[in-house]
Amino acid sequence: MRRLACVALVAILGAGCAKASIPDRAVATVAAQRLGITTAAGSGDLALYVSRDWQTPQPGVTQAVILAHGLLGRDVFVRTADELAMAADAGRTTVLIAPQFLSDLDVTSHRLPATLLHWRPSAPGGGGKATGPAPISSFEVMDVILARLADRARFPDLRRVVVAGHSGGGQMVQRYAVVGHGEAALTGAGIAVRYVVANPGSYLYFSAERPQPNGSFAPVDERRCPAFNRWRYGLIDAPAYVVEKSPGDLERAYAAREVIYLLGTADNDPTHYELDTSCGGEAQGPHRYARGVAYMRYMQMRHPNGLHHRLQDVTGVGHQGKAMFVSACGLAALFDRGGCGPS
Repeated sequence: MRRLACVALVAILGAGCAKASIPDRAVATVAAQRLGITTAAGSGDLALYVSRDWQTPQPGVTQAVILAHGLLGRDVFVRTADELAMAADAGRTTVLIAPQFLSDLDVTSHRLPATLLHWRPSAPGGGGKATGPAPISSFEVMDVILARLADRARFPDLRRVVVAGHSGGGQMVQRYAVVGHGEAALTGAGIAVRYVVANPGSYLYFSAERPQPNGSFAPVDERRCPAFNRWRYGLIDAPAYVVEKSPGDLERAYAAREVIYLLGTADNDPTHYELDTSCGGEAQGPHRYARGVAYMRYMQMRHPNGLHHRLQDVTGVGHQGKAMFVSACGLAALFDRGGCGPS
């Protein structure tokens, strides 16, 4: 059956829920590079792809693009990053980085060292903590990557960082754009930051309103859907990583950031096997494309002035990460290439 009942996997998704029909499967290839991650919770090594040797100074590199994979994209995005590095400019002025959030199954199947960080499959999308070797959040991993890019001794000419993700990676990027700590190091070094959120299954809202069939927004009945406004759908019960800032402060900062919602117009299947069909997900719309369009309207409604977000359609593309990013609009979002008309 394509669509089995959604089971309560609160330990994996926080307030969310995953499809019981989505099995984890081990990656075919483990990324070759390693990045040491040390936090107050402990230390571990991250598997990742990097298109250049960022252990040594990289003068002439003016842009970095980070690609965050989704639930089943741990293999695909490593290969996609390599292809995009060549498509960008043959690697002359751009560095591509693809962190690989390995799963527990990856570690056991490949007999990987105990030092490698690994997560339950859906945990990284909401900033979840690794199950080993230390409970390090995927958001803390992003902080470390951005801090390295902000190091002017390594990247003296870097001008912009693009943080992009598809599907579950899009969920992580959208939430990180709201609560992430790492941007401050970049902006402090005079480096601009852009977030590209592609086809996520849900978004982080700042109020109890959700889209209605008639195009309006109205509060959700919490008795019918108790989790609809809890983390990762809202800020209630947010993880400890979220610093003590008010929801209003977080929202104002998010509205001022450069965010592109990259939406495949054919990602409109309400029965897609990876789609979040919990009540919290369904409250945001019937499918991914509708949820993205509605969220853009929501942000426009709340910020009629000064919103630095835009929505870009990728016509005819469904839930396919590589097709999204190698499209004309994907390349425009990542590298400012021309060829993508207005939505």
